[in-house]
Amino acid sequence: MVSDGIDRLGFLIHDVQRLMRKRFETRASGLGLSSAQWRLMVRVAKEEGVTQARLAELLEIEPISVSRLVDRMEEGGWIERRADAADRRVRMIFPTAKASAAYAEVKSLAGEVYEESLVGVSPEDRRVLIRALDAMAQNLADGDSSSSEKVEPTKGAAA
Repeated sequence: MVSDGIDRLGFLIHDVQRLMRKRFETRASGLGLSSAQWRLMVRVAKEEGVTQARLAELLEIEPISVSRLVDRMEEGGWIERRADAADRRVRMIFPTAKASAAYAEVKSLAGEVYEESLVGVSPEDRRVLIRALDAMAQNLADGDSSSSEKVEPTKGAAA
């Protein structure tokens, strides 16, 4: 049987993600943040005012772990907690100026890692890759798996 490589898809996605994360963590180690901390910082920078409960969902970790992580980052001056005006029991998380400056550096480091990972991949193949991964993410997103909103294969893709 001739394979088009589809049987390796999951392994390749996992390996690429692992290798990119490892390369990024090596580069970002000088920022003084653990990988869990920089992941939280990026989420907070992208979604200012996010709740701790939502951070737990986004980071796929337990709420108590998020609470401890936020405690450490608040002590380090990276983020600040504020009570929600509508519900004072809800704690919203905001980046500090220190986190905003580090976020710009993190974005730059991530861009370098992305470029290194894509050496030898043509601009058109990059666009196809992004479209395909985006379609896969949409197809697998939480919700009704029988949704008629599934992304149609792109022209030239196997059905």
